[in-house]
Amino acid sequence: MFCHIMFCNIMICHIMDFSMPAPTLLEAFENQDELFAPAFAILQEAINQQSFPAASLAVTHEGGLVALKALGSFTYDAGAPSFSRSLREGGDFDVQSTTPKPGAPSFASFAKGGRDAVNPSTLFDLASLTKAVATTTTAMLLYERGLLDLDAPVSAIIPEFTTDAAKDPRRHEVTLRMLLSHSSGLPAHEKFFLKARTRAELLQAAFTTPLAANPATRADYSDIGFIILGIALERLADESLDLFCQREIFAPLGMTNTTFNPPHEIRARIPPTQDDRTLRKKLIQGEVQDQNATILGGVAAHAGLFSTADDLAKFAQSMLNHGSPILRPETVTLFTRRESAPAGTTRALGWDTPSAPSQSGKYFSSESFGHLGYTGTSLWIDSTRQLSVTLLTNRTWPDCSNQSIRQFRPKFHDAIIDALNRD
Repeated sequence: MFCHIMFCNIMICHIMDFSMPAPTLLEAFENQDELFAPAFAILQEAINQQSFPAASLAVTHEGGLVALKALGSFTYDAGAPSFSRSLREGGDFDVQSTTPKPGAPSFASFAKGGRDAVNPSTLFDLASLTKAVATTTTAMLLYERGLLDLDAPVSAIIPEFTTDAAKDPRRHEVTLRMLLSHSSGLPAHEKFFLKARTRAELLQAAFTTPLAANPATRADYSDIGFIILGIALERLADESLDLFCQREIFAPLGMTNTTFNPPHEIRARIPPTQDDRTLRKKLIQGEVQDQNATILGGVAAHAGLFSTADDLAKFAQSMLNHGSPILRPETVTLFTRRESAPAGTTRALGWDTPSAPSQSGKYFSSESFGHLGYTGTSLWIDSTRQLSVTLLTNRTWPDCSNQSIRQFRPKFHDAIIDALNRD
């Protein structure tokens, strides 16, 4: 039991029994190659046209894991075949010999050898899926425990945010809800890494970034807002984001292959995301692609998480199960429901909802929520259909310029739902 003393001498308790086993998904993907052949063909065509070299996917439907598939290879010159998860059962995936600490990611399903071939246990850089899976879920947990007031001003937690408030009094109006819903008025992105050489320098730059619009007047997706949000959450939790997520989210859900800063010994088995000629002057493999997150030490609220399609399917199923076993149903509803303001927004709290047109395709219901990641990752969850679709790629390889995944991803989602409708 975790108890927190709150204002007005009210004791807020959140009970979490970690002795309970992590929830399991019923594996029902023995016919996936036949059922989802058109969807898999779309991804293979994208690989053939070099939209991305590697892809891993998971589909859950009505409580079952109905697809778990990997295609392609780490880079365009490797030419590896696709693998299905059933290969694990033939002994092709060995458990590492070291024993992880309790609750720590085990990475037990990494393949032995074959470093260029993608398999369903391959970790991918999730990029901005970090915002939804790690940061927003942390906010949800702190909200439930009475530690986070959505309408509290950012300056109440981060006084540095209003150091120069005399120059712009609007900064006092920015709330945590606005950071979550991308309506704070902060700009989308700044290349802080070009000047900042330490975490402290980058955070100072983020805290003092001028507003680009009046708070709560328009929704503009902002990495900077989430960088600031992450620091607020760490101060509220009195713990770093990675440690909090590992104990409170990943371990309870059995997400054993999800982590910030993957260990050095497994990085060669993670698809590369970029040939970085700007900051690090090297190939980026097993390190966060986002350069601001690099300066922040690889643990950031806007990017930095690595995971597998299998682990994200577990997370998605928890959300479809109304948050069980880590969240309450009313919290999931509050955070995944589209915000009513600013006018025209598609944003929920930390999540997005389908727009017109949408990268989720044309079938996801109005009750759906999801998120994209810059490296070519996505997660969409539809409570009406009891459906989740995870797609992980490294479309940023080698120079981040290729955007053609945007043509293939909606078609892929549509083909998945078409297949389920036919079944």
